[in-house]
Amino acid sequence: MKQVVEIFDTTLRDGAQTEGISFSVHDKLEIAKALDAFGIRYIEAGNPGSNPKDMEFFATAAQLELAHAKLVAFGSTRRKGISVEHDANVQSLLMANTPCVSIFGKAWDLHVTDVLSTTLEENLQSIRETVRFFKEKGKEVIFDAEHFFDGWRNNRGYALKVLHAAVQGGADVLVLCDTNGGTAPMYVYEIVSAVCAEYHGKRIGIHCHNDTGCAVANSMLAVKAGAVHVQGTFAGLGERCGNADLGILIPNLQLKEGYQCVDDSLEHLYETEMRIAEIANISVPNNKPYIGESAFAHKGGMHIDGVDKVSRSFEHIDPALVGNRRRFLISEVAGKKAVLLKIRAVAPWLTKDSPETAQILETLKKFEHEGYQFEAADASFELLVKKITGSFQPHFQLNMYKVSSESPVPNGEMSSNAMIKIKVDGKAETTAAVGNGPVHALDLALRKALRIFYPELEEVHLVDYKVRVLETGSATASRVRVLIESTDGQRNWTTVGVSTDIIEASFVALVDSLEYRLSFGS
Repeated sequence: MKQVVEIFDTTLRDGAQTEGISFSVHDKLEIAKALDAFGIRYIEAGNPGSNPKDMEFFATAAQLELAHAKLVAFGSTRRKGISVEHDANVQSLLMANTPCVSIFGKAWDLHVTDVLSTTLEENLQSIRETVRFFKEKGKEVIFDAEHFFDGWRNNRGYALKVLHAAVQGGADVLVLCDTNGGTAPMYVYEIVSAVCAEYHGKRIGIHCHNDTGCAVANSMLAVKAGAVHVQGTFAGLGERCGNADLGILIPNLQLKEGYQCVDDSLEHLYETEMRIAEIANISVPNNKPYIGESAFAHKGGMHIDGVDKVSRSFEHIDPALVGNRRRFLISEVAGKKAVLLKIRAVAPWLTKDSPETAQILETLKKFEHEGYQFEAADASFELLVKKITGSFQPHFQLNMYKVSSESPVPNGEMSSNAMIKIKVDGKAETTAAVGNGPVHALDLALRKALRIFYPELEEVHLVDYKVRVLETGSATASRVRVLIESTDGQRNWTTVGVSTDIIEASFVALVDSLEYRLSFGS
């Protein structure tokens, strides 16, 4: 039997403290459902005592039918000078009606005396009473020993007294928090080892922040030292530099170290993180381990040849294990074999001797001479192969587009108008739109026309837009290359367009982007 490590996700609570992140109640419900479907054990969903939105979430979430996860409400120990029964924060935790509560208390004497302005004994009493109160109410209680590692360094004896107070109250899990994120990995290992020895048989947890870039490493070493409960967030969201990234930590523990973090396989890891990133309105870095678009992308000719012969020669795992995919990049260092492998990924029936293969290679040379670059535009490359092999069926026909701009305008912003005429299955549609610029207006008009026929395009939106001037010596007559990254919330794809006219280059990339999405079906 594999040793089980409990995964405690705090994306909805600690992750919500990320700069620029603001989850609505609907957002939080959707993320909770995604986390549960993936197999997360605990979902810390907010602090009901801190804001009405979190209380509304808990009231609504009571209707969720979760298959794997327990919802957790988060709050502090009772305030000084107030009984547990009369503390508003404690009562709000009860009102959240979750099977589990996460209670934090100060483990660093500096915080007790200089921040809370109370006595060391009063802090211990508050921890005992609050934990006991929730245990008597039938709750599972996870105690977060806040600033534990700093507290251990400053006053080890008192830090242990804090844990002992939580144990006296009946806490089910003792979580050691590196709240400032400044503890080095080997120091975490030594301290967690000592705590596990002190509280043998007690479930010990770890909660790491990433202020030195060590949150994942610290969490892994804590597990090695005996911790069985790990807290973190997807995408590493969290205050300041974020929390331990579960998108990296879970596969590290389950695939590399042999622990059981979720009951099922990790093949839905990629789609889970992409779904959360979409709701949070953030981008997953291309070079992120396991699930980044470049995590299994090969560019060097020797690497591509090696992976094609023996995949593990240049890949540490099969990308399918985490729901990702292998990509071969077309570039000046990739060589002919990379192109052939990419062609076969789209049209597996082709061989190196097929006439279509020769035509594709010639077309690529022509396009690259014109300034196209397919290394980062897999969607455009796939459409190109399908067009040459005859397997592409266009979903719409463009009859005309026109763009005009007006400047200056009263509010000082650029105003552009776009009109477009398309035809789908013999039915014509003409639409117009106003945007912040000509490309924006054209994008809005095209989507507006197509959504009448293809409502699934409602989910598609722009993630990134890049323009590069290819012939700097030609000044304003230069060719430009436009790369557009799009998403439908489940997958991301990139398309490319090249022209001396930036609007035309953008439109080529826009059309490819929508055609590519429509090729998936509804």
